[in-house]
Amino acid sequence: MSNVIFISPNFPTNYWQFCRELKNNGMNVLGIGDQPYDELSGELKDSLNEYYKVDALGDYDAVYRAVAFFIHKYGRIDWLESNNEYWLERDAALRTDFHITSGFQTGDIPRIKYKSRMKEYYQAAGIPTARYHMVDDLKGCRAFIKEVGYPVVVKPDNGVGASDTHKLDNLQQLKDFLATKNSDITYIMEEFIYAEVNSYDAIIDSRGEPIFETGNVTPISIMDIVNEEDNSIYYIVKDLPADTRKAGRATVKSFGVKSRFVHFEFFRLTRDQEGMGKAGDVVALEVNMRPCGGFSPDMMNFANSTNVYKIWADMIAFDHSDVEDGPHAFCAFAGRRDGKPFVYDHEAIMKKYGQQMKLVDRIPDVLSDAMGNQMYVATFPTRKKLDKFYHDVLLCKEG
Repeated sequence: MSNVIFISPNFPTNYWQFCRELKNNGMNVLGIGDQPYDELSGELKDSLNEYYKVDALGDYDAVYRAVAFFIHKYGRIDWLESNNEYWLERDAALRTDFHITSGFQTGDIPRIKYKSRMKEYYQAAGIPTARYHMVDDLKGCRAFIKEVGYPVVVKPDNGVGASDTHKLDNLQQLKDFLATKNSDITYIMEEFIYAEVNSYDAIIDSRGEPIFETGNVTPISIMDIVNEEDNSIYYIVKDLPADTRKAGRATVKSFGVKSRFVHFEFFRLTRDQEGMGKAGDVVALEVNMRPCGGFSPDMMNFANSTNVYKIWADMIAFDHSDVEDGPHAFCAFAGRRDGKPFVYDHEAIMKKYGQQMKLVDRIPDVLSDAMGNQMYVATFPTRKKLDKFYHDVLLCKEG
């Protein structure tokens, strides 16, 4: 029996399903988390063979001791995974320290976590990337901006999501940023790309070949949602566009991805942009070597009539999966921000769209900055009906 350690199986709250499918495949599933066992959901408890609580997952020594305990009790660990961006570096360190070879090691981290290092791998795949400058001083930044023009975007070179990401429109904003930025963080400055974000989401086998593929579209940037406290929308596409599929597969090969669930982000240009391409072209943004966050795996299931949790667990256990897609649809996520004067209240939205709803819930506070406060997930057969849903859910009273 193979031993699999799953880090933080209780968060996000839907990730217990990865553990369930691993256990259903006959694997010994060992959880490490910081939530007391008695507070775990019944579904998660049933999906684990054993659980080890640590006081804080950020305490590497504590998690190290938990892994050592499981090795002492169960023998060699075959897989260690969290499927969570926040823990990718720590997962790699644990694999390296315990000689668990089925996943990224510490030496792999720079190319998959540092935005500046990602660019060379995108370029090797023939995919354009935004020009960039590593933030230094006012003189250096102004020289770069003279080349590319305002606006520019600055963000941590090694960051999670849109945290600490800023759009700078003028010299004063540049000066303000340089005066207030975190001196312990290395920032990257990029030319602004006029685009919407399209993703390539896939489960990749040990040969670097996809056994499941889909994608999403984010019309409003996460940066704007966080910085402007806006509502959040994105949707899983009904069918993955051919150019996104081509770019995604080329990126898998360039980065040497094997045996992983990945979420690669691309820009689709909304207008012609010099040095980037024509409106509609696909341009690189960044790679994420884990599933798209939050409730996206469930949305992939709804959009494709499938089970990505099982496909991923099948990849771990068998290196292939017999799970097939059913009918396809658009799957919409709408995250409404509390306090906005919406025309349609919750009851009205549910009355109109209850038949299409798949998930309705409050968004956990830790995710609300990027996703809003009240979540609606629904499926639609056409783009026209998808657009009408977004119009109604987000419509606000004037004044």
